Amino acid sequence: MAGVSTKEIKNRIRSMESTKQITKAMEMVAASKLRRAQAQVANSRPYFEILRNTINDIVDNNLEFTSPFLQERTGNKVMYVVIAGDRGLAGGYNSNILKLVQSQIKEKEATVLPIGKKALDFFKSKNIPVLTENYAEAAGVSIGDCFSISKQLSKAFKDGEFDEIHVAYTNFVSVLSQTPDSMQLLPLVPDGHEKKTPSSVTLYEPGSEEVFEAIVPEYLGGILYGALCESRAAEQAARRTAMDSATSNAEEMIADLSLKFNRARQAAITNEIIDIVAGS
Repeated sequence: MAGVSTKEIKNRIRSMESTKQITKAMEMVAASKLRRAQAQVANSRPYFEILRNTINDIVDNNLEFTSPFLQERTGNKVMYVVIAGDRGLAGGYNSNILKLVQSQIKEKEATVLPIGKKALDFFKSKNIPVLTENYAEAAGVSIGDCFSISKQLSKAFKDGEFDEIHVAYTNFVSVLSQTPDSMQLLPLVPDGHEKKTPSSVTLYEPGSEEVFEAIVPEYLGGILYGALCESRAAEQAARRTAMDSATSNAEEMIADLSLKFNRARQAAITNEIIDIVAGS
């Protein structure tokens, strides 16, 4: 660092120490939010697991069962519910899910429903049609909002506005691993389990088709809420990892700058001694 004064180096050290304090604080906040998000993930899974089993039971045990929610369509109109974050500083959390969606909607007549400011800004910049901007703040989206979205999308699918509906989210694998993923919501694809014997078939009132039509929006709402919980946990895990890495880098830079500061100060002292000796 030739030509740089000790004062300049000292200012850079102060700057890095300030940055380190910020990243350390953000890491602690992310760790706290991550614990709550993990609890939400664990609590949300049983709800839509039961709904999914009920839907599969109805479909797999009704030979003449028909529903618009099960009809495959040949059109190219797709809807993507995309869950991203409201801000950055979370590693590749936002960019990974947005790149995944962009790769999947190529050559398709796509519309998106963005959840989170980053998703909204991205698709608006790409001139991709946005269904609504009401969910631009991901942190403010509640379970009630998820059911409102599911009912809106279910009606749009039945009315033929879209041929496929997907949700794109980030799957929380572990604190150190988060993977972007997408799931087809409509049309529903049955698991294809073997038919049960007549004695084990459940009777639904007023009828299996009516129950199915009523339960599909509830099921989709549960899926959306589960995806939202997964994404929130993944975001906080990614932010915690990113801030931990940033804190470590700041510590390394402070150590490096401190070493250079000491060398520069020693060089300045040595030069003063040489000048004194030469003057005497």
